[in-house]
Amino acid sequence: MQRGHVEVWSSCLKIIKDNLENEYLYKTWFEPIRPLQLDGKVLTIQVPSQFFCDWLEENYVDLLKKTIRREIGNGSKLQYSIVMDSGMPYSTLQPSTDKSATYNKPINVPLDINNTPSREFPNPFILPGLKKLKINSQLNDYLSFDNFIEGDCNRLARSAGYAVSKNPGKSSFNPLFLYSSVGLGKTHLAHAIGLETKKNYPDKTVLYVSAEQFFQQYSQSVINNTKNDFMQFYQMIDLLIIDDIQFFAKKTGTQDAFFHIFNTLHSAGKQLVITSDKTPAELSDFEQRVISRLKWGLGADLQGPDVETRIKILKNKLYKDGIEMPYEIIEYLAYNINTSVRELEGALISLLAQSSFNKKTITIDLARQMIDKFIKSNVREVSIDYIQKVVCDYFNISVDNIQSQTRKKEVVRARQLTMYFAKKLTKHSLAIIGSQCGKKDHATVLHACKQVVNQYNTDKNYKTWVDDIEKKIAD
Repeated sequence: MQRGHVEVWSSCLKIIKDNLENEYLYKTWFEPIRPLQLDGKVLTIQVPSQFFCDWLEENYVDLLKKTIRREIGNGSKLQYSIVMDSGMPYSTLQPSTDKSATYNKPINVPLDINNTPSREFPNPFILPGLKKLKINSQLNDYLSFDNFIEGDCNRLARSAGYAVSKNPGKSSFNPLFLYSSVGLGKTHLAHAIGLETKKNYPDKTVLYVSAEQFFQQYSQSVINNTKNDFMQFYQMIDLLIIDDIQFFAKKTGTQDAFFHIFNTLHSAGKQLVITSDKTPAELSDFEQRVISRLKWGLGADLQGPDVETRIKILKNKLYKDGIEMPYEIIEYLAYNINTSVRELEGALISLLAQSSFNKKTITIDLARQMIDKFIKSNVREVSIDYIQKVVCDYFNISVDNIQSQTRKKEVVRARQLTMYFAKKLTKHSLAIIGSQCGKKDHATVLHACKQVVNQYNTDKNYKTWVDDIEKKIAD
């Protein structure tokens, strides 16, 4: 007695399930399939969307061919009935304007199990006249590697990101987890990775999405009962970039969706790039299974740029805008704005605006006035770099001398004063202060501070030096 389509497909599913890497892949890509009929050796199954058609085409053609041949025999044919919608309810999708891409009834696509599609014939999974949905990658063309200034503060993250763009999904940097405080370039680097990947692999689907946008799309899919479409869409991406994932905190449904999307993409060799203002271990109100996934690849931090990198950032910005500015003013901005790249560029824009609107020449005095207003609302903390510069300028020696191991009297004096003011005026630890002052340890910093206090109380000239330097730092 000939078996029916339900029984045949049930037997096929058992074989398929045994051949898949994990149960989630089976539940995602095969449980939603429905057997429709078995006519001789032609089995017709229905898949819920074009996403299924594309995914099966890329990943499971061979498995389906072997399974159907085993259950039905030589000469077997598999026929697909694809339920097509007119569009997707996500802002990241741009449906093709081709009218043939919209269908109001299932379309059957035959597949001859005994024949492997050759280059001379189109793959039978691709419907004639049907174009894939075009995805807006949501990438900012300006935020490229060319406009990303590299320094010691971000070299690891930048190098890892560039390596990912050259070989997405194939390196051990998957996921690539970028973390830093606000305004230090992690979003810029994420866009740069996406842009470089698209340049290297034009056929790959790249998507940048903020965590908030992802959450809103997921919530809407739950309301509209289209969660399956939401999941399928994200599982088709070749490079998925999610910015500020800390936004997922306490959102268990969104975390669950992300977890399953992560698993599918990662197991399929697709690349994920995640950014956050915290390390994975520091993310609170996250499920542990999500945290474990974020730790799988490489975590790379972006630190605050040192003064040399800040100068490069300002010079690059001015060059791109075709503006010339005296180096001493660039240096003044770089030494005085040290909180973030965003604030540094904001200060430059404010200075240029002040000069343009008020028709004033850009001078140190104008820069000083602008900076006083610009950071008035913030608690100002000077940098160790700036303290070094003020101290060295006061004694007319090179900053490089402080970083060296020389024991010359005038250099030791400048180094000790730098340590003293760094401890007094910054929030840096003794270890960090010592590392930036000739790679000294914390005990040396404490000794230097005691020496400065003792000489301040016993030597009038030394007291004058300390008071003068402190005023210059405050200015």
